Amino acid sequence: MAQKPLRLLACGDVEGKFDALFSRVRAIQKKSGNFDLLLCVGNFFGSTPDAEWEEYKTGIKKAPIQTYVLGANNQETVKYFQDVDGCELAENITYLGRKGVFTGSSGLQIVYLSGTESLNEPVPGYSFSPKDVSSLRTMLCSTPQFKGVDILLTSPWPKYVGNFGNSSGEVDTKKCGSALISSLATGLKPRYHFAALEKTYYERLPYRNHIVLQENAQHATRFIALANVGNPEKKKYLYAFSIVPMKLMDAAELVKQPPDVTENPYRKSGKETFTEKQTPAPEEESACQFFFDVNEKQGRKRSSIGRDSKSSPHPKQPRKPPQPPGPCWFCLASPEVEKHLVVNIGTHCYLALAKGGLSDDHVLILPIGHYQSVVELSAEVVEEVEKYKATLRRFFRSRGKRCVLFERNYKSHHLQLQVIPVPLSSCATDDIKDAFITQAQEQQIELLEIPEHSDIKQIAQPGAAYFYVELDTGEKLFHRIKKNFPLQFGREVLASEAILNIPDKSDWRKCQISKEEEETLARRFRKDFEPFDFTVDDD
Repeated sequence: MAQKPLRLLACGDVEGKFDALFSRVRAIQKKSGNFDLLLCVGNFFGSTPDAEWEEYKTGIKKAPIQTYVLGANNQETVKYFQDVDGCELAENITYLGRKGVFTGSSGLQIVYLSGTESLNEPVPGYSFSPKDVSSLRTMLCSTPQFKGVDILLTSPWPKYVGNFGNSSGEVDTKKCGSALISSLATGLKPRYHFAALEKTYYERLPYRNHIVLQENAQHATRFIALANVGNPEKKKYLYAFSIVPMKLMDAAELVKQPPDVTENPYRKSGKETFTEKQTPAPEEESACQFFFDVNEKQGRKRSSIGRDSKSSPHPKQPRKPPQPPGPCWFCLASPEVEKHLVVNIGTHCYLALAKGGLSDDHVLILPIGHYQSVVELSAEVVEEVEKYKATLRRFFRSRGKRCVLFERNYKSHHLQLQVIPVPLSSCATDDIKDAFITQAQEQQIELLEIPEHSDIKQIAQPGAAYFYVELDTGEKLFHRIKKNFPLQFGREVLASEAILNIPDKSDWRKCQISKEEEETLARRFRKDFEPFDFTVDDD
């Protein structure tokens, strides 16, 4: 029997805004169900008066969830943390201690290091030293069976964490952060690493913990920095995620690499070979049979056999896409496909206008070969799906819209990733998220928030029925379908008054237009999308 994942919340600098934090936690739990733990990094106490804290300390108020916090980062707040080994600060609020390992009854292993870096002796009460970091590493890494830890909690960011990754915004990770924490993260290989103090939200792309071709595959690490509670810019300060303890996971499942994984940002040498060796596929009928001219644009479509086919005497042939057992409306080679709706074709995927779409630019991302769901996609197809998603986000953003994606793997035979644009002026991302959660509750559907950049394959097995939504922020909501599920649920939510306010369009069959009108919309979309088309090589 599969281990049930733990549902956790992580928070950035609270800075004494306890009521604001716990009010938000209550609201989340009311919508999404109870979480097991709340982990707070950064400054838990602030420079505000103690009146609010006294209500929790004396029991007048109570944290709604078991909360674990790190210690002081400045002299002003040292007074709140009297016991260096950790202690209960108030009911349901526990100080973890200066440094150490917290192991839950489930086997979840959390390593914590309080304070900021100090290279001077004596070390202030709100800092950690090289000796502290060395003792933590030695304590954990000296065992031959050590593979890593589930979670690492620190207040400062690790220095250089932005190397090889996505932009960290205004934070220069080559100058900010702690080199000691970089060293600790390198040794401990946490699956999740949370930090704060920089008053911004940054979720780095996951990075690998092994050298490709030189070491056995290991799990990836996700670094998430969280903003301060109640910040006026509404930057994300609370992060919800699910995790199965490492010690309970199947080894093969644990080391699966996310499609957007990067090189380790802390590795000193950049000379290692990072490209994995690809096993050539046997020569088969080329996937180019699926590629046909859908527009008259300058430039040329990339060959499906790769850019280097001209220079190589033995061009690598692509794997033949999986074939359907019978007629399929969405396999691109199938005669059933309404090809006039196709607006863009890549190597492994294509875009098509949705039939009876919620809007004129409602599109589908579909694999060229026959795959039933995202969970069953091969690595190269996943990579192109992600590229299409990122490109569509940029495209719609340039037109004053954000896009919502959803997949329903239930009573469907070919993956259809629905991409629906929503005007930025009509509602915020949080409004869209709340609308999905609210309507799910009304229909007794358990819609859970899962980690951003998470791999759906870690949650759902091939063949399992599910529904998931992905917002423009990368936040994802997931429902495992056990019995019945309303087929139009995704459309109904987006068509509701809370979002697009077109409730009469919740059923696609009532939105169908003539083939001539569809052709006109497709031509318009191709023209508008052309500047963003990554499948074209400019001569």
